[in-house]
Amino acid sequence: MRVAIASDHAAIEMKAVLVQWLVDAGHEVDDLGPMTTDSVDYPDYGYKLANAIASGNADRGVALCGSGIGISIAVNRNPACRCALVSEGLSARLAREHNDANVIAMGARVVGIEIAKDCLNVFMNTEFGGDRHQRRVDKLSAPIVEGAA
Repeated sequence: MRVAIASDHAAIEMKAVLVQWLVDAGHEVDDLGPMTTDSVDYPDYGYKLANAIASGNADRGVALCGSGIGISIAVNRNPACRCALVSEGLSARLAREHNDANVIAMGARVVGIEIAKDCLNVFMNTEFGGDRHQRRVDKLSAPIVEGAA
């Protein structure tokens, strides 16, 4: 699977470990940066990651920052992305199974590396459940402005 990964400066170390873990698992990985711990703005890297998913250059994405919150918001600005912020395996599984998430977000200051690997493993190996979930996922790309159906 083709995986794009991006972070901010707070998650450089976690990103390096997860890049190697993904490569060792047989995935093709595109590290979108940054490459140093110099301060950067997480939206810039969230948008890069979202563009990789939207363009089809990556099948899945991994978004990392200090909390995971900011970069997940940036990724979700792109309607082609369904980015789920997770901190344990159950949420990673449900993000794929129920929401067909194509990007996982985690916070390097919140989640330890072993939990991050577990979340990523579950995320990469869980299929979308389809069926009743499909109509809900379809609505994520075509929001209703007023009222609810």
